[in-house]
Amino acid sequence: MKKKRLTRQEEFDIMKLVLDKFLWLGFGIMTFGLYSMAVLYDITRGFWFMIAGAIILIVFLILIVKEYEIIK
Repeated sequence: MKKKRLTRQEEFDIMKLVLDKFLWLGFGIMTFGLYSMAVLYDITRGFWFMIAGAIILIVFLILIVKEYEIIK
């Protein structure tokens, strides 16, 4: 069976779908950290959740820059 080759646009669309999940995951974790800090008064735990969310978003940024060679 022959494998189908994706065009550059199809590859980009699939990458957007996958990386969008990273963005939502990072944002959700950071939001939970903020919630923990504000409502549950667990400052240390909330801070670590916010750091974890930020790390996920940084990984997201690195993947985009590396994959699509975004240059200023």
